[in-house]
Amino acid sequence: MASQDGKWRRQRLFVAVDLPDEIRDGLTAWGEAELIDPVLRPVPPESLHVTLVFLGHREADEAEAITDLVRGFGAPEALMKLEDPITLPRRRRAALFALPAPSPATSDLHHGLVDKLVAAGLHEAEERDFWPHVTVARVRSEGRGSHRPAAVARRPGDLPEPLKEPFYGVRLTLYRSELQPGGSRYVPLAQVELS
Repeated sequence: MASQDGKWRRQRLFVAVDLPDEIRDGLTAWGEAELIDPVLRPVPPESLHVTLVFLGHREADEAEAITDLVRGFGAPEALMKLEDPITLPRRRRAALFALPAPSPATSDLHHGLVDKLVAAGLHEAEERDFWPHVTVARVRSEGRGSHRPAAVARRPGDLPEPLKEPFYGVRLTLYRSELQPGGSRYVPLAQVELS
């Protein structure tokens, strides 16, 4: 929500590892062939990432402090690899499809960033375990005011083998998520290249 002078007051923020262009391009090509069920809403290529920390809605002064912290965060390289798609939740009707991206380096980045944010009083650590993944599609609702996901008739197939090869994340980015009728748009606020 923007104020009259154009500055964002409350902002929905998260920090993510950005994927290399060739991985985004490969996922886009795979998605064009596999994410074809009409109830699926594929994630746009520019929005494919691995979320490290979701920070929720923050006031402008907190957003500035978080921006400074991310810019000063010494981020090492993050080697990761993608696995075949799974649905969430797993036991009920799917709400989204994600690619697990297990990575000790990404988990270390997550824990290091959370520690710094907690020490600065800008975040409270979550109880649940960190699960690195790339969301590739969300499932539309059944419609007519229902929030229940529609039934997916054609689930996406496995990733091609080249997309399962290890790769390095390219940068750490603090994003502002702007909710729009067609889905969220992610605006980068601070970026740090991964060395």
